[in-house]
Amino acid sequence: MKKIYFLVLMTIIHLSCSSAKAPIVPERPNIILINVDDLGWKDLAFMGSSYYETPNIDQLASEGLYFTQAYAGAANCAPSRACLISGLNTPRHGIYTVGNSDRGNAKTRKLIPIENTEHLNDTVYTLPKMLKKAGYVTGNFGKWHVNETPETLGIDYNRAGSGMGNPGKKGYFAPYNVKNMTDGPEGEYLTDRLGDEAVKFVNIYKDTTFFLYLPFYSVHTPIMGKPDLVDFYKNKKGSDGQDRPDYAAMVTSVDQNVGKLLREIEKLNLEENTLILLTSDNGGIRAISHQDPLKAGKGSYYEGGIRVPMIAKWSGHIKPEANSDVRITNLDIYPTLQAIVSPSKMAKQLDGNDLSPILFENKTIAPRDLFFHFPIYLQEYSGVEDGSRDPLFRTRPGSVIISGDWKLHEYFEDGSLELYNLLDDPGEEKNLAKTNPAKTKELLQKLKDWRKHTNAPVPTKINEEYDAAFEADLISKKKKK
Repeated sequence: MKKIYFLVLMTIIHLSCSSAKAPIVPERPNIILINVDDLGWKDLAFMGSSYYETPNIDQLASEGLYFTQAYAGAANCAPSRACLISGLNTPRHGIYTVGNSDRGNAKTRKLIPIENTEHLNDTVYTLPKMLKKAGYVTGNFGKWHVNETPETLGIDYNRAGSGMGNPGKKGYFAPYNVKNMTDGPEGEYLTDRLGDEAVKFVNIYKDTTFFLYLPFYSVHTPIMGKPDLVDFYKNKKGSDGQDRPDYAAMVTSVDQNVGKLLREIEKLNLEENTLILLTSDNGGIRAISHQDPLKAGKGSYYEGGIRVPMIAKWSGHIKPEANSDVRITNLDIYPTLQAIVSPSKMAKQLDGNDLSPILFENKTIAPRDLFFHFPIYLQEYSGVEDGSRDPLFRTRPGSVIISGDWKLHEYFEDGSLELYNLLDDPGEEKNLAKTNPAKTKELLQKLKDWRKHTNAPVPTKINEEYDAAFEADLISKKKKK
């Protein structure tokens, strides 16, 4: 009897010791969300670039799961970030652009665009507010851009975040123009400073549960890289419309600071307690960096303007060296995090889906349609070089639906339609609207039903300043340049 008791006792002690050595994964992980400004879908080496060198982000992708068909909620900064932070699609928050909606020459706009909302209302139950309800300390480091005061939308600790959409003229080197951050020594690089501030935050709150939002101002204009990195890329041959040393230097600075943060997480033994997400707020500016085979770039609702990188890593929970071709959007981040952290107060309405089955179970999610709505004008960035529908605007008022491999564009000025099969034609070169009227009709009805369901405003008032002859002449001149 004593022998049996001794064996049982030793077994209990052994199991206790084994449990003590096993890594303890908290119920709610730390969350790091990195949102790079204007980083294109193919602006990373692991996504296919042969020019930009991004070893740290490449490693992050190899250690986790990356999506090959991830989308921003919108094609430019403010609306995409509002979608991410609120979990709501553009018709629900009314943010479609930065500032005014009547962009471009008045004589080339057929319609009076819908009035733009500039900032999220403080009453919105944002992603940071939800995470605070789950016990998180929340920090923002960089371009916030959804209101002037991040604190009113759930941020506890803010560095450099405000309503600013870029760091201003010569803004990447100290002395800085950004608000809510003390200056650094003259010549300090803003991306490095934000990386340092993020590392400092991790060290301060390493024994709590934290949400670190790192929305770099890079790689947004003005294009300003660190001189040593610019010199490095001057000696490297570019290809496929990716050949600007100053822009490449900015991409590499982002990569270096992502690496700095990842090494700190590893040093503090937080890897198994930390979920890391990396994405971009919209596609890259095509005149600066091509995303071939994707068409156009930032500001356009062709693939080059809305398809973005997306990586998720959580050691011990997300299978490494994995990828998914499921179409997702940044609207899915909020419901996914909410499902993970189970806050005391849940968001009443979200427009995305929980991606947990993809991330943690190697499964898929139910097929669903993706919708984009842009009832305003966004002027050209670089004319014909933008690769848009015409050289005067990156986007004219319209809506888009992606349903399976099919994508339909509807333009409100003249009711014109463009239908593409993204599987066969990711570059959206062959319009099938007339040759496949059944699919066109099906998707158009879905788009109209969605707009009705979300109360999406459609511009209908005619602009009396519009001049068709002037517009045609201007388009002709742009094309001849």
